Amino acid sequence: MPRAGLTIGQAAQAAGLTRKAVRLYEAKGLLPPAGRSATGYRLYDEADVELLTFVRRARTLGLHLDDIAQVLAVRDSGHTPCARARQVLDRRLAEIDEAIADLLALRESLLHAHRTAANPGEGVSAVCPIIEDGIE
Repeated sequence: MPRAGLTIGQAAQAAGLTRKAVRLYEAKGLLPPAGRSATGYRLYDEADVELLTFVRRARTLGLHLDDIAQVLAVRDSGHTPCARARQVLDRRLAEIDEAIADLLALRESLLHAHRTAANPGEGVSAVCPIIEDGIE
């Protein structure tokens, strides 16, 4: 099947996305505005499908749309965007490390609250001393 003149559904399927995602990426400027058929349908080509596939893969890695846009902007300026991609990945890794640290701290708070549940305080409580006294 030739790739020129793909409808949004065909392009989305070829890239492993939904139509809604294709519209969103176009609206966010990650994908250039689609050409239109005589009847007004959006039309995409192989380059569009390749770009959509790149965006899908970047999203699978957890990259934000703004980060993907930065990488694509470097590419569009005629330069290889690998250095920018490394910066984006480094920043995303730092975000994930911070989220893990926050989750580990939350886990410790929950463990403390759970241990307190075995011997709840006798004091006056607004709702439940296990939760009220278990958080430090």
